Amino acid sequence: MRRRALMSLLTCLALAGCGGSSGAGELAGKGRELISCAIGPGAEWSEDCPVERDGELLTVRHADGGFRRFRIVHDGRGIVPADGAEEASILVAGKGAIELSVGQDRYRFPARLSEGKR
Repeated sequence: MRRRALMSLLTCLALAGCGGSSGAGELAGKGRELISCAIGPGAEWSEDCPVERDGELLTVRHADGGFRRFRIVHDGRGIVPADGAEEASILVAGKGAIELSVGQDRYRFPARLSEGKR
């Protein structure tokens, strides 16, 4: 039930500094937009994962050269893995943020949570 309530709250994801007019390959926002991430098993949180935005597609770069792609969706989930190969779990990570876990990697995205009616 808590997960269902959370999903209904995530009706609008707004990445800080990301405008809908970002072009392909541009880093989100002005300059480098970084999010907190913990990459790999037992990894500590650090704020060194740059985000690139191309329309509804987000690419999060890892310090080791790896990356993950996510898609912004408007079905109440907010954001999902773009390849769909691994399930993601979403948690509210405090005011104005969500934590997305995919495999052994974790990401904190800025978000606007609302109880919008659909």
